[in-house]
Amino acid sequence: MLDKNKQLLYEKQAEIAGAIAHPLRVAILDFLKDGDQCVCDIAGYIGSERSNVSRHLAVMVNSGLLEYRKEGLKVIYSLKCKCITDFFICAVKVVKQQAKENEKLLRAI
Repeated sequence: MLDKNKQLLYEKQAEIAGAIAHPLRVAILDFLKDGDQCVCDIAGYIGSERSNVSRHLAVMVNSGLLEYRKEGLKVIYSLKCKCITDFFICAVKVVKQQAKENEKLLRAI
């Protein structure tokens, strides 16, 4: 049986995983890896309405992935912990491995 501290840690990790489990959120995180951005620039980058982007940003702020500050009328978002991008580097490696395995399967057919 898991102790309470481990259980709490796993729950927080699952919350973070859930907060990135949407293609638009992955795109937002990828965009923010190059530096702080306002909502208007994020919306332009991913090609979505500001209201939709704001909802996705709120999920990631609440999970601790992002932080924000106000500059006049603009809200500027940034990665709270830049190492989250390491996860995506790993995910790309997994996708490449899956592609290789699928190529082998196709050749076998």
